[in-house]
Amino acid sequence: MAHAAFHPTALSVNLNKVALVRNTRHLGIPSVTRAATLCLEAGARGITVHPRPDERHIRLHDVFDLAALLQAWPDREYNIEGNPFHNLMAVAREVKERGLPLHQLTLVPDSEGQFTSDHGWTFPQDAERLRPLIAEAQALGARVSLFMDPEPAQMAAAKAVGADRVELYTEPYAAAWHTSDRQNQLERYRAAAQAALDAGLGVNAGHDLNRDNLTAFLRTVPGVSEVSIGHALIADALELGYAATIVDYNRCIADAFA
Repeated sequence: MAHAAFHPTALSVNLNKVALVRNTRHLGIPSVTRAATLCLEAGARGITVHPRPDERHIRLHDVFDLAALLQAWPDREYNIEGNPFHNLMAVAREVKERGLPLHQLTLVPDSEGQFTSDHGWTFPQDAERLRPLIAEAQALGARVSLFMDPEPAQMAAAKAVGADRVELYTEPYAAAWHTSDRQNQLERYRAAAQAALDAGLGVNAGHDLNRDNLTAFLRTVPGVSEVSIGHALIADALELGYAATIVDYNRCIADAFA
């Protein structure tokens, strides 16, 4: 087992796109667990999956196979994300019933057929229905992160409903990377992260972060504990291989703190 030099921000690799390619045939390749192993060996700090009800990418057996794999990596984390009003809570309960590791549940308000996650929770509208599910997730021993838009005024409400962290939805920042709006977007995320920290929340981030925009984001946005990256990272891995890709994403993280 390889031991990496850990940076202040953890890189969690979302493996949904590996499963998506595998599911186009019945050969079991590319292997999701092999991808996870190579990423962990190269220094990834965690693995993320988003098992949607239609199993269009990650399937239920993948969730358990990866949890079993992570038993051999006690210093790494397993993050399962999804809508707690669909299948997420049942999946989490079964992981724990099997005695497998589960470090974080990221609650995402996506619809069943949604192309990809594209907005966060809103308060006070979602507060009362989320509260018991957050408590249940924490009773299972999982940290709870809420997928949120970068709205500073919403952060105290996320804390009040019981969340441990927020995951800032970063697609608007990524979309602005090559435009004159980049600095305005960075300021939005800086303010939202600071509001979250001030409220006593941890801060995660994810969605369309990549090797071009990651360093600037982490230099500007305070206190980011984890970035969850899937689509861009797997696209890079098709060209560079998993190991070189993880090394370079960790370089991007390290450069932000140099």
